[in-house]
Amino acid sequence: MEEKLKELKNRLQEIYDLECASSVLGWDQNTYMPPGGGPARARQLALLRRLSHEKFSSPGIGKLLDDLQPYEESQPYDSDEASLIRVTRRKYEKAVKVPPSFTAEMARHGASSRNAWVEARPKNDFSMVEPYLEKSLELRQQLADYFPGYEHVMDPLIDYSDYGMKVSDIKLLFGELKKELVPLAEKIASQEPPDDSCARQHFPEEKQLMLGLEVAKRIGYDFDRGREDKAPHPFATRFSIDDVRITTRVLEDDVRGALFATMHESGHAMYEQGVKKEFEGTPLGRGTSSGVHESQSRLWENLVGRSRGCLSYFYPRIQEVFPEQLGSVPLETFYRAVNRVSSSLIRVYADEVTYNLHVMIRFGLEIELLEGNLPVRDLPEAWNEGYRKELGITPPDDKDGVMQDIHWYGGGIGGGFQGYTLGNIMNAQFYEAVLAAHPEIRSEIEKGKFSTLYDWLRENIWQHGSKFTTHELVERVTGGPISIEPLVNYLKTKFGEIYNLK
Repeated sequence: MEEKLKELKNRLQEIYDLECASSVLGWDQNTYMPPGGGPARARQLALLRRLSHEKFSSPGIGKLLDDLQPYEESQPYDSDEASLIRVTRRKYEKAVKVPPSFTAEMARHGASSRNAWVEARPKNDFSMVEPYLEKSLELRQQLADYFPGYEHVMDPLIDYSDYGMKVSDIKLLFGELKKELVPLAEKIASQEPPDDSCARQHFPEEKQLMLGLEVAKRIGYDFDRGREDKAPHPFATRFSIDDVRITTRVLEDDVRGALFATMHESGHAMYEQGVKKEFEGTPLGRGTSSGVHESQSRLWENLVGRSRGCLSYFYPRIQEVFPEQLGSVPLETFYRAVNRVSSSLIRVYADEVTYNLHVMIRFGLEIELLEGNLPVRDLPEAWNEGYRKELGITPPDDKDGVMQDIHWYGGGIGGGFQGYTLGNIMNAQFYEAVLAAHPEIRSEIEKGKFSTLYDWLRENIWQHGSKFTTHELVERVTGGPISIEPLVNYLKTKFGEIYNLK
């Protein structure tokens, strides 16, 4: 059995390396690749995805998993060996249902679609990406059809990123959360909003990038095993446990954008850097789901980064970097500017109260698209109507409307956006758990000490990689199932104080 387990790991290492090579090409495509490299890059990514899929779905992997099943059953459920076999089998059983040629086609199309989006968004030209979206929708529907017997067409797609979740589960959670968010947003809207003009001045790009690097390093992102670059849409990517990179996007007229994007992506990266070293090269060696991943990025961005304690520590340095803009601005003014609540067009810059409404709009549109009830040509109009209805604003153009996020334009219609709100729900649960164990964390953060929080997250979440499902992990860490209550309590407490709500 030891020899078979070793052979399985050797095979998985080759597949992992192919996937990491693909990630390197994807990172380059989104950072430094010249526009002319697009067609070749699409072909290269398709080849690597096909090769890794062929290797992973091969009968040899299936035979090893069958031979190792008695060994798996003889081990404790949470042992590393049993978990490796269990998780690999789960992914293998999905992989064998999808032809490698189809995986290659999706990769090729996704890369081409992404290139079209990069060109079309600045031009505010939806017609340039419309045919790519049509093809993406067709491919995603076809992918779902490889998994017959689903309850909803989006369920198999969600299963790739948030295993164990279904449209019906997410609708229930989102419905409960929306009932709490809308009245809170309405109460806040009835109050005088904080003045955020201090954050909306000219802040030179190179100084913003320097500041972001300092903050990321201080909270725990290891730059000996990572780096930061610019990208059209911020993201984190991983080539190994010891090479996890982040990107950011800078707005020179708003200091909040790059700073909190960097903290957000650092949260993703620290999760990947914190995975147990022994899991490198296996399906256990990555974060367990998009929702749990978002829980970590949003925790560092919002619950930590936008807290009064964290800002009280970093603000003197922020003032030092931008003395003309912020030197005479009190901390409390900056804190309220950072936490101003208002309906806005761009999801990644939305406040904590309205952010999830952005996600719910997208989730609803994905359902309509995949069910065949919304033609792609009508998507911009449906987007604008969703924003008018849910947030009370209408995008002035498609650039800051339906074309603002890269996700659909990388080929991924359906199964991705729900993770952002699931992450917000879970981050409040995880933070409540860590504060119960270490109530001193709040005072430590005021002093610039993040190690207690960092170590707790690494011990309880990060090190496990994909060893546990989302539901299993939440139960282990919090003692209960996924619940909106901690998030609702957090939002009501924080913004009730800021806006003096009764």
